[in-house]
Amino acid sequence: MHASRWYPASIVLAAVLGVPAALAAQDAGADPLVVTRREAIESALAHNPSVHAARETVDQARAQAVQGAAFPDPSLLGELSGQRSPFRPGTYTDRAVAVGLDVPFPTKILLQRRIGQAGVDATRFGYRQLRQATADAAARAYDGLLVAELRHRQLAEALELTRCFLARTQARAEAGTAPGLDVIKARVEVAAARNDLLANGQALADARAELNRQMGRPLGAGIEAADSLAVPDSVPSLAALIATAASARPELRGLERERVGAGAAASLARSFWLPDLSLSFEKDLSKGAPSSYATDLALSFPLFFWNHTRGEVAEASHRVRELDDTYRDARAAVAQQVRTALTAALTSRRQAIYLREELVPKARQAYDIATSSYDIGGSSSLEVIDARRTLLDTEGQLADALGTANDARADLELAVGVALEDVAAAPRGDPEPAADPSGSSPSAATDTLPTGDHHA
Repeated sequence: MHASRWYPASIVLAAVLGVPAALAAQDAGADPLVVTRREAIESALAHNPSVHAARETVDQARAQAVQGAAFPDPSLLGELSGQRSPFRPGTYTDRAVAVGLDVPFPTKILLQRRIGQAGVDATRFGYRQLRQATADAAARAYDGLLVAELRHRQLAEALELTRCFLARTQARAEAGTAPGLDVIKARVEVAAARNDLLANGQALADARAELNRQMGRPLGAGIEAADSLAVPDSVPSLAALIATAASARPELRGLERERVGAGAAASLARSFWLPDLSLSFEKDLSKGAPSSYATDLALSFPLFFWNHTRGEVAEASHRVRELDDTYRDARAAVAQQVRTALTAALTSRRQAIYLREELVPKARQAYDIATSSYDIGGSSSLEVIDARRTLLDTEGQLADALGTANDARADLELAVGVALEDVAAAPRGDPEPAADPSGSSPSAATDTLPTGDHHA
């Protein structure tokens, strides 16, 4: 979390470039929403339209399950007979009323309910999968805003450094210890730094709009990130991640429910020989005749059984085998996704640590040395400019690496299906680099990914 007060980046940009603060506040919104990563994800899950649409599909599946297992409606039949003409119903001599009901074999109703419930469960897991994808997209959008804000602060600092260098150059030129060309070069660097800061303003606006879209807010609404970019924590071992993904990934659990539904559908198809019952009760209401009743009972038998065995029974059997093969392939694909995501998470984390601990401090040290040497006439302006550009470039690499590392961690959680904190306790896959007594880089000993199934 930030320790100091963060101001909207547009207002900082206005202060640096001389834009009126009131106009900047009007563009950014007088009171921007400040959110943490968790709050942004929760807002996306609560307000993202795609999540709402997926939730409706679950309700649709429930309604379809009710309809599919519903008991058939009864029928009411009225009969007029003995008419002299079909268009003269008043000439009838006999009349009757009948109530009919079709009664499926009891096991067929149970199988229909099992099929419907399996469909509901599969749809519900699909909804859960979409929620996880939405959370991943919201986390990526939040990281994009953090990277843009960090890059803005780096560019603002770079602009301040160029201004300080311009002041030094002008002082030396006035004292006659530096050529006038150095002043021109310093002014060019100030202009270039201003331009970079202006370009970053568009990146900030795009990042805010994307985060607002994921959260279901107006694209132009003001929003600021409350968290800061940091190197993510270490991750569990590959074995623990794959074991968790095998039981937690919604795709796999949805396929399991589809397999249950397909098995019930196959059993229902093979029940074609079980007869359904058609039952009706009829009362004779003819004039002048005593009341009488008739009961009709009908049973259907599959005389042409090969139509069923080669039709719906064969189709249902092939569907079961299809889902079995699809499930095995999906499990292998999930394991591969976890491996790929873990490799990306480990690599990006190590790169971020190396940039933070090694490259950026050395680039800053080189810049400090170059400026100090320039002040006493020991180096040229070109060396200072080159050192400043190197520092800005390495800082940009660090910002991108931190964003990539956090995105990779979010992708790993998406591949596993749960938050990494919920993975069963296991040795972590990326321990902190130990101090090397030989004096080499602390990241060098752990900067290569191990081969095999375990990332120790």
